[in-house]
Amino acid sequence: MTEPGEPTGSTRRMPTVEQGDGDAHTPLPDASADAREPVPTLEQGDSGAGRFWSARRVPAALLALVLLGGAGLLLYDIAAVRADHPAMQWRRSLADGLAERRLDDVVVLIGAGAAALIGLWLILLALTPGLRDLLPMRRDRADVRAGLDRTAAALVLRDRAVEVSGVQSVRVRMGRRKAKVRALSHFRELDDVRTDLDTVLEKAVRELGLAKPPALSVQVHRPAKKG
Repeated sequence: MTEPGEPTGSTRRMPTVEQGDGDAHTPLPDASADAREPVPTLEQGDSGAGRFWSARRVPAALLALVLLGGAGLLLYDIAAVRADHPAMQWRRSLADGLAERRLDDVVVLIGAGAAALIGLWLILLALTPGLRDLLPMRRDRADVRAGLDRTAAALVLRDRAVEVSGVQSVRVRMGRRKAKVRALSHFRELDDVRTDLDTVLEKAVRELGLAKPPALSVQVHRPAKKG
């Protein structure tokens, strides 16, 4: 737009603000301030990643309920005796039976054996990690842990094995330390099929990214003749 008195076609100069040496400059936002911290990584991967520990909620809950019930019943009986009431019949019978029976009695030995087995079972549960079906994978990042189900790992190996020429069917049993592969070949030489299977399956095991790759055991047979 032009104002009155200005020639047509002329441009209007916008006002400018000059800053002196003493004026404060508004700092530009530092782009690096909003940058996230890099993800911590492990230089060569952690091949010694441990197994996952099971919470074992069911055994812990059962043991807690048994101990709570036994302690509550015993506490109630002791409080009743302190209040000049007779002890419960089960406690009197148990005390009389323990006083009369010898240590080599069959009932005493069976009870002691059952208690020892239960104790050993609980100790075993406390000292072992459990989750045997979950294979720990190699850790490439310090704050990330991953696991692979054994059934899924077996399916991967089976799918790779059936792609080998001459293989008719494959059965894979995946363990924590060993993978057993049993294949049926309906043509080609068995040694050639076994060599190809070894090559393909060794590569497949490496691609699984497991912390402790299982050893391979490959067997190749001919299918049973019908009739």
